[in-house]
Amino acid sequence: MKRQPSDPPRCMRAVRVWDRPVGRAGLPFALLLVALVTSGCVQQDGRLLRLGHSLDTEHPVHQALQAMADDLARRSDGQMRMAIYPGEQLGSERESLELLQLGSLDLTKTSASVAEAFVPAWGVFGLPYLFPDRATRFAVLDQAVGDDLLAAGRPARLLGLAWLDAGSRSFYTRDRPIHSPDDLAGLKIRVQESPSAMRMVRTLGGSPTPIAWGELYTALDQGVVDGAENNPPSFHLSRHYEVARFLSLDEHTAVPDVLVVSTVTWDALGPQEQAWLRAAAQVGATTQKRLWQQAEQRALESVEAAGVTIVRPDPDAFAAKVSPLYDRARADPNVGPWLDRLRAAKTERGGGEP
Repeated sequence: MKRQPSDPPRCMRAVRVWDRPVGRAGLPFALLLVALVTSGCVQQDGRLLRLGHSLDTEHPVHQALQAMADDLARRSDGQMRMAIYPGEQLGSERESLELLQLGSLDLTKTSASVAEAFVPAWGVFGLPYLFPDRATRFAVLDQAVGDDLLAAGRPARLLGLAWLDAGSRSFYTRDRPIHSPDDLAGLKIRVQESPSAMRMVRTLGGSPTPIAWGELYTALDQGVVDGAENNPPSFHLSRHYEVARFLSLDEHTAVPDVLVVSTVTWDALGPQEQAWLRAAAQVGATTQKRLWQQAEQRALESVEAAGVTIVRPDPDAFAAKVSPLYDRARADPNVGPWLDRLRAAKTERGGGEP
């Protein structure tokens, strides 16, 4: 019988991990998970890599990862394959990163915001209004500074392979729209488990509330939080628009997603296998960026048709309110040098300074 993507490969077994602090995040990971005891398991028909992520199969990220898997199998003539486990089957983004550190999972897609607890340098992306537009963002990340940032996770056993487009994040709320920073006063806003995201919402006057993505619909529906912030495709595909009827496109941050491989897996690959995986990752990233822009437009059209009120506030008021975050970032030894390098690369392109 043909194995389905959701079926664990034969070289997997259940592993119980109880209250084990992992990596720089230093938080316990207490779950019973299906996990590998070896990295990049080798079967009779070649090497199989496992990739877990938190998104729906209709999401452009999942579709791009499938394109990556197809390219990897074709490029290696079947010697390397990739099994994809969507929808948090193997854990949340944070839990997947912990599994990568243990060598119990090979790859994951994560937001740089979530990963900054493991790779402090990636916290630079949490700065609001860091890039003026999408073209500038990826032109800068295609330079040496982008490659160096991908490699910055090596001490945490995490190696970035490619930057993915996660669009711009904006606020959406249950009961009233956000026209200016003053409208956030007193509102509980769901954020990722990201120190920079929490600082940003707090600076704008809101009350940041970390909640797992899979629990957010219920939290919005029951009024546990008053709103959240994310990109339009995620707002649409999660169906959060059913309970949060106001979308304010302030576009405060443009935090990229990162395709990450465990260094336990990476270091076990031969040079040819590493080359195949890097090339397939670039195919996936290129596909994802194209699909993302299409999905973003469809999402806005769909939620508006469903009755969501879309507000386009003046971003300058938000940018002025969060300017103190740049002073803090420049003084942070983990972030300041990267901010200087990104600023220099952006200025060379003509994008001005953040």
